[in-house]
Amino acid sequence: MLQGAPAPSIEHDFLRRLDVETVIDVGANIGQFATWVRWRFPDAALISFEPFPHAAATYRQHVSGPRVTLHECALGSLAGTSTLHVAGSDDSSSLLEIGDRQVELYPSTKEVDTIEVPVRRLDEIVTTNDLRGAALLKIDVQGTELDVLHGASALVGSIRWVYVECSFVELYTGQALAPEIVRFLDAADFDLEGIYNVSYHDGRAIQGDFLFVSRLA
Repeated sequence: MLQGAPAPSIEHDFLRRLDVETVIDVGANIGQFATWVRWRFPDAALISFEPFPHAAATYRQHVSGPRVTLHECALGSLAGTSTLHVAGSDDSSSLLEIGDRQVELYPSTKEVDTIEVPVRRLDEIVTTNDLRGAALLKIDVQGTELDVLHGASALVGSIRWVYVECSFVELYTGQALAPEIVRFLDAADFDLEGIYNVSYHDGRAIQGDFLFVSRLA
């Protein structure tokens, strides 16, 4: 059964100040961020990626338009197939094993299933010719953010903004933490502009949304 229409992710509404013409939405789930993009940037090209079939089906039902494309695959540093660890709350599913700390903090994210999904490199699917004007790359993939960035090496130099969820503590087994993401993007000529939507537990920061801007823009 398909889920209801996704509510737009209004916690990202501060991004409306950006002059965005192309959005690459990695980890689209049922289309929460995509729905917000269609609301705030109705003329932008939207290229989304979601490997979980049920979530992708809901996305297709509710997010559409002449400039909307959905690829039903995960993204990583190498093309192939991988195991998706499906969480009870499916937007917390990951190619990495769901860690004990994640389940302790968010019990609804306990693993309930596994499925095999295709994995592609971003720069195999999206090229600079697909970018209409200034591009925003959004990544929300539950621990494999650095793999996505490694798989975008031929494209990232043409991206103006990278907006990525980063963790300060390990929630998924073997994930790259926020400092590694910052170092990678600094080496790729991006500055950290701000950290938003930070979640805390017992006074400790757990994760947040990091916005980077290209020094080459």
